[in-house]
Amino acid sequence: MIIAGDIGGTKTNVALFESNGDRLGATVAEGSFPSNRFASLEAILREFIGERRPQITDACFGVAGPVVDDYVEATQIAWNVHAKRVAQSLGVEHVSLINDLEATAYGIEELCDTQLYTLSEGDGETHAGHRALIAAGTGLGMAGLFWDGRHYRPISSEGGHIDFAPRSEIEIELLRYMKEKIGGRVSYERVLSGPGLFNIYSFLRDKKYAVEPDWLAAEIENGDAAAAVSQAALAGRAELASKSLDIFVDIYGAMAGNLALMLKPSGGLYVGGGIAPKILEKLKDGAFMRAYADKGRLSFVIESIPVRVILEDRAALLGAARCALLRRAA
Repeated sequence: MIIAGDIGGTKTNVALFESNGDRLGATVAEGSFPSNRFASLEAILREFIGERRPQITDACFGVAGPVVDDYVEATQIAWNVHAKRVAQSLGVEHVSLINDLEATAYGIEELCDTQLYTLSEGDGETHAGHRALIAAGTGLGMAGLFWDGRHYRPISSEGGHIDFAPRSEIEIELLRYMKEKIGGRVSYERVLSGPGLFNIYSFLRDKKYAVEPDWLAAEIENGDAAAAVSQAALAGRAELASKSLDIFVDIYGAMAGNLALMLKPSGGLYVGGGIAPKILEKLKDGAFMRAYADKGRLSFVIESIPVRVILEDRAALLGAARCALLRRAA
């Protein structure tokens, strides 16, 4: 029995899986918990397991943050994760901790065609080369998948925290606005995430690029700001929201193209995270791919790479379970 988890700033998903040799078996139980309502991962696991008495043999958790010596200072939640403490809580010998994007990268191997949407077929050829993953959600994550000739081996990173590089006059204005707002350096995560979308919206509102409707201001105040903005944009109900999503998608595409240049992932570039499936219709209108491919003399290189959106929101959870399975086999 494998227990696996996907620990994010908004929610923590946990599941128990049967294992069948070197493959994942059936999902025995699954739960989702608001991360900020619990004091620790151990508290979530106690509630999840409850009266069950599973014979857990392996455990792996993907966490939003850098993993150092089996410890994670989570970047999006108010508590940290210690592998030894979690192992003691579960009564297992060892718990693996990996970055959340590394978990999603492992999960790609568990997905079928219906769980992906292809934005571009690339050159139409099937390649077994490296892959790349970019994912905007509560934060921004990036990862590589190294192809060793037989298997894909995920490579974690903290690429979401690299310096934001504006490409147009309005993005230069956005950078200046954000530098003043946060008092210093601006990373891509500040503009390419759920909070990042609202930062773009706030910039356009404060700089009078468009008028904020009263109804939208009320929705933002009383709910999820990023969701309110994206939903208004997709429905065409507010010019300010539409402009915000346009800029967001341009930045997303451009950064995806940057990642493709860095890793040259002939096996495909994957767009994960919680935002992409929700704005899929916008991603399909061509703006994302135009920004992605706008790389001057090297455009032809990344235009040859397939680009796919991950539609399955359990990808990181499946990936954490797959990681546990592979590490046991090793």
